[in-house]
Amino acid sequence: MLTKNKKQWMTRQVWHWLSVLLLLIPAQNVSADKLVRPAVMSPLAVSDWTRYQGNLNHAENIGVVAVSTDVWWGMVEKNGDQQFDWSYYDQLSDTIIKAGLKWVPILSFHQCGGNVGDDCNIPIPDWVWENIAPGQSLSLKYKSELGNYNSEVISLWSDAQAKAQYVEFIQAFAEHFASKAQYMDEINISAGTAGELRYPAYNSHDHWRYPGRGYLQAYNDNAIADFQTYVQQKYQTLAQVNAAWNSSLENWTQITPPMDYGGTQAFFDRQDYLNSNYGKDFVLWYNEALLRHGDFMLSLAHETLTGNYRNIPLGVKVPGIHWLIGSPETPRAAEVTTGLISTDVNLNSDADVHGYARLFDRLKQIGERFDGRPLVVHFTCLEMNNDNVAPQYSLPKDLVFWIGKGAHDRGIPLMGENALSGGIGNDNGWNNIGNAFQYSSYQGLTVLRVNNLNDNDQLGFERYQQLIQNFTPETIQ
Repeated sequence: MLTKNKKQWMTRQVWHWLSVLLLLIPAQNVSADKLVRPAVMSPLAVSDWTRYQGNLNHAENIGVVAVSTDVWWGMVEKNGDQQFDWSYYDQLSDTIIKAGLKWVPILSFHQCGGNVGDDCNIPIPDWVWENIAPGQSLSLKYKSELGNYNSEVISLWSDAQAKAQYVEFIQAFAEHFASKAQYMDEINISAGTAGELRYPAYNSHDHWRYPGRGYLQAYNDNAIADFQTYVQQKYQTLAQVNAAWNSSLENWTQITPPMDYGGTQAFFDRQDYLNSNYGKDFVLWYNEALLRHGDFMLSLAHETLTGNYRNIPLGVKVPGIHWLIGSPETPRAAEVTTGLISTDVNLNSDADVHGYARLFDRLKQIGERFDGRPLVVHFTCLEMNNDNVAPQYSLPKDLVFWIGKGAHDRGIPLMGENALSGGIGNDNGWNNIGNAFQYSSYQGLTVLRVNNLNDNDQLGFERYQQLIQNFTPETIQ
């Protein structure tokens, strides 16, 4: 007779290999009633190890199979270039493995602090700015339409300059944890602020408040020069630019993003971002620059993580920017400032994934270059209700299903997350999550965070266990 521990071990092994196999199958061939990988997130930084071990044990008992953790660049390499300290992550990974769970490290090249839900402060290494661009550190930072600089992450217009540092960190991680590669279910790659593929449009440097549209981040010299190059390559001559934009530009340096705050606000208030040729060109360039950065980061990780890591899936997170979708005054403006959509397509069309087609087409192309290594997309806000009234005009439910269809139609493995920890403290949030698995193509769930599952008299653990039981393959029930 099998002991309880032996049964649990066998169940975990079935989960792991099933998840690997199903991630290798195009999403359209995976039934929507399969929760391939139930997972949890760790706290941003663990301080109470006894409680953490207990939370992991509880999670494993209800059927959770993996734990995602930020691997903070600013914690590991804070003391100087190539001075790596992995001691915290040695303990963290040991604790996860001891609980019988798989590890999903997030290589976090962004700051912890300044975003919704952040309860710690871990900036990216201080030495990075001067190391990469001596005397010109501001050139590495995003500059917003308000004139503020962001220090949470290196600007995507400095990817070439930062490449060596990214590679060194990934290589050091791979070498140090080579013996634990067998316990990794995925390696997630931070592709922007908060670890998400987006611009820092609604972050603390601009004193943003929900549900504001956020602020464009295309105002440092490198960004402006890139926009000018983009326009010149598209139109070739100023005469053609003027004809397309109904403008009277006299030289290429006059081509800029909306330059001052009043002008930028008018850009949205007049809906130029939706209706003018200039607006569509600017938004398309802004979107494509972000997608190029996502491609850069994921390709870098794929090329660097070889050997024992070759078959471990890579992941990237796409945020659920759900507010202002239904706004009559500035529809979809928050998604525009974060760089997620282009506006030269039909934003109401399933075929154009309501503005997300380019994003998913690019992710599909990236995955196809990975020679069989799965590329997994994570999407947030599965727990949220529509609230399409002023001032938020929020439509997260619609967004969850748009994203689900966009991924499904392109064969991209899609995992879900809750956006806010409070969303798993009530039955309504869990019902919304269940609907995403029942009626869309989500294949896995990562709950934010494992310590939050303990809140509300165990409601979180109970509902997660129920979800796992309802949406797991019959061979495991």
